[in-house]
Amino acid sequence: MNYSNVRGIWITTAFGLDWPDQSSNVFFCTSFDKMIKLQKKSLIEKLDRLSKIGFNTIFFQVKPDGTSLYRSRILPWSNVLTGKIGKDPGYDPLEFIIMEAHKRNLKIHAWINPYRVSTKIDSNTVLSLKNTAFSYLPSVYIQHNSWVKVSHNQFVLDPGLPEVRSWIVNIVEEIVKFYDVDGIQFDDYFYYEDSLSRLKDDDTYHKYSKNQFSNKENWRRNNTFLLIKDVYKKIHSIKPNVSFGVSPIGIWRNVRNDPFGSQTNSLYSSYDSCYADVKLWIKTGILDYVIPQIYWSCSDKTAKYDILIKWWANLIKTSRTKLCVGLALYKAGIYNPQEPEWFENYGITEISKQLDLSDDISEIQGIVFFRESFLASHSRGSKKIVEYLQYRWNR
Repeated sequence: MNYSNVRGIWITTAFGLDWPDQSSNVFFCTSFDKMIKLQKKSLIEKLDRLSKIGFNTIFFQVKPDGTSLYRSRILPWSNVLTGKIGKDPGYDPLEFIIMEAHKRNLKIHAWINPYRVSTKIDSNTVLSLKNTAFSYLPSVYIQHNSWVKVSHNQFVLDPGLPEVRSWIVNIVEEIVKFYDVDGIQFDDYFYYEDSLSRLKDDDTYHKYSKNQFSNKENWRRNNTFLLIKDVYKKIHSIKPNVSFGVSPIGIWRNVRNDPFGSQTNSLYSSYDSCYADVKLWIKTGILDYVIPQIYWSCSDKTAKYDILIKWWANLIKTSRTKLCVGLALYKAGIYNPQEPEWFENYGITEISKQLDLSDDISEIQGIVFFRESFLASHSRGSKKIVEYLQYRWNR
């Protein structure tokens, strides 16, 4: 991957947030052929618009949960395509977007949520997962139910199981082998829990820690390290030119918890909340790139954008890992008394400031916006942001 001046954007398929639009679901179309036509048309329109604005890299979510948006030999088809898990949509969205993106000189990175099985745990979700038992490719919920636990009110895979890590590596392997992707990217959902819905993994800890770790937290961090290391090795053993990166929470640790942490005061950090020691991964050389989600303004009292980008730039300075920055496009034009800058001039003032600050730091080699629909809405603010970016990147 050429990391020079990356101008990227995430296209989210979970819940159909960015794509596909619900109106292209088979239940809302008069025919299956019309569904395919509408979904392809929508992707082409997005790529044309993004290319015209000046974007050059797309992070396309191909595994939002325990399903896929490509013709997998491991995962059933995603329900966002047809309304039903496992139903063949009649074409391969990943293959299609790669072909169309490369025509426009756009890079495509396959974005994967490694552990999530489903976004809900209600009875309808359980029924839809159980119904895949009769499909050609049953859900992992059916095939390996002993791997599945609940965390953050979602069904997830237990990251402490070696067989789970192998399963995820196999998913990455089939994408890299069979698709001309430019990269593979994991999001920040590693261990992901909250106070009301903790991951109950004491049984796995006692079985697999083998008294090698002083506490469960360090054992969890080692599990994510092993996954990242195995994925990195697998990708580069197949296609050395395919990049591997992660997009963690923008705070590794707060300085109050670690003298090497950032001057921030957040409740969440990748190290303590997700058990993802991204600093170690970078130091070990098992990431080609990192895109920390620095979703704060320059005046936020919890975490300041300018402080964080300098922290990350200093972290990667002597490493082989390339740094891009994730920006909170979704905040633009929304009033928040803690971050009033996002409301000023539709958010353009803050976006401009963040882009300027990033451009001034040589270690930062690009930015990635979250997410595509916030550029594509019909609001006046979105139109103004598009005009600003188009002018900035094409002048």
